[in-house]
Amino acid sequence: MDWETLYCPDSRCEHYGKPFKIGRLVRNGSSRGEPQARCQGCGSSVTLSYGTAYYGLGTDPLIFETALRALAEGNSLRATARIVEVDKELVRNWLDRAARQCRAVMLYLWRDLPATECQLDELWSFVHTKQENLPGAQHYLDSYGETWVWLAFAPVWRLVLGFVVGKRDQASANRLLGPVAQVTDARLLPLFTSDRWAAYPQALLTTYGEWYCPPRRGTRGAHPKPRLRPRADLLYAQVIKQRRRGRVIAVRTQVVFGNPAVVTARLAQSPVSNTINTSFVERDNLTQRQQNRRLTRRTNGFSKDITWLEKQLWLSLAYYHLILPHARLRTPLPAPEPTLGTGSLRRWRPSTPAMAAGITDHLWTVRELLSYRVSPLYWQEQPLLEKLFPSWPEIHHGS
Repeated sequence: MDWETLYCPDSRCEHYGKPFKIGRLVRNGSSRGEPQARCQGCGSSVTLSYGTAYYGLGTDPLIFETALRALAEGNSLRATARIVEVDKELVRNWLDRAARQCRAVMLYLWRDLPATECQLDELWSFVHTKQENLPGAQHYLDSYGETWVWLAFAPVWRLVLGFVVGKRDQASANRLLGPVAQVTDARLLPLFTSDRWAAYPQALLTTYGEWYCPPRRGTRGAHPKPRLRPRADLLYAQVIKQRRRGRVIAVRTQVVFGNPAVVTARLAQSPVSNTINTSFVERDNLTQRQQNRRLTRRTNGFSKDITWLEKQLWLSLAYYHLILPHARLRTPLPAPEPTLGTGSLRRWRPSTPAMAAGITDHLWTVRELLSYRVSPLYWQEQPLLEKLFPSWPEIHHGS
């Protein structure tokens, strides 16, 4: 763990949230075997693991990391508990602890991304009860039944720009584009593509539209009300699939917002595809189902509460973006490198989506992800984050 990012935990102290040296922290022995520091401003003591997923863990960190790796690789809570030989409720608490850490890390690192393309899609799932069985349930919430994971995907980097868990309605589509606008570079809007779901055009107008007042026709009657129209640099195209008996028999495309010539020119510069498509986000849907037991179509590991589905998504996405190398993103080495033993020479440099996007320059480890410390001052500087990503209620962490 990094001493340099450790900060004073007392919000009343003038050095609260400031890095180790700037905040006048000094090393001060250890507490129960863990190194600690003391703030010279207010006298508060703080252990080295404060502000990370390891703070107050009370168990072997190696077991904790193994359990989270198992969850991120597609195992259920019960299967993970059997692998590391602990109680299921303890693994559940570990998932909550890790999800909060992963969400903080991703929201901190995903900033001003120069995305040139963004594909939108929805991934079907359910919470507690499938839709056809919902009327027969004795007690159910609005969040029970069909649940959709809305994804915004940058195909060039194989990176998820944002996601939303909710119903398949206009409100969820609007919520998806808010995080996308938050993490991407506002100076260059990406080329958006999606299927023909009717909620996307209105969601794009809500986030990227501009208000204007139509000219009045004649001298009688009320003045026209202000309306939304797409910005001049907003490009959006749809993939329209024609099906017969459940099979796709024809595919056509149409440009909804923007000049078709500009869309064609943007696609000609794309390093991944020169046609309007949603193939990359649809392939990512398969990746999400493989790495998240709660999204598997036939499983008894489905979520019983929508909050836990979202928490599992934050863990699996952080693992996918920062830790797991992507075969399509690897780059050739200038010269082959020897490997341990008698294996063949290494010819490729592994890369993750976060490395392809320039977010980081190396493969992360699980320990690096769980110990990455984000200063609380960042959340005070970004008040919109709390609106886009409301905090989950705190739960008791067992040990």
